[in-house]
Amino acid sequence: MSLGEETTTSIVTPESQLINLPRKGDTDSSDTVKSFLNRYFTGTLSFPSNEVDAVIGYFESRDFDKVSAQTIGTILMQQAKIDNVNVFELLDTLKGIDDLQLSSIVAEVLNYNRSKISTLGYKLHPSTDKLETRNVLV
Repeated sequence: MSLGEETTTSIVTPESQLINLPRKGDTDSSDTVKSFLNRYFTGTLSFPSNEVDAVIGYFESRDFDKVSAQTIGTILMQQAKIDNVNVFELLDTLKGIDDLQLSSIVAEVLNYNRSKISTLGYKLHPSTDKLETRNVLV
């Protein structure tokens, strides 16, 4: 080898492996359009921090999990803003009810703000005994 010559070496890399996971960094040119159109008909709602803290604190004090309290609080604040109802008045009306009634109200509000395909509810067990219903004469 002389001083003026450059040497090149080739590095052999394994062939790219086929996987089922999406590639990181691959972006579609229509991503910005899709994100714009997904938010086109939805308006943004903002809430004062004292209302957010009061609603979440209320549900946490009623033994709701933190994430559950945040979710239910967000939905209640959205609905209160749409209906032009003060959030603190709404919380005052909820203070006088027991846990079973509160669960029923929360399920109803969540069902109202959820896809119509699935709903939340309670399964009521029949109060009659199967042996009694079998021996009924007509």
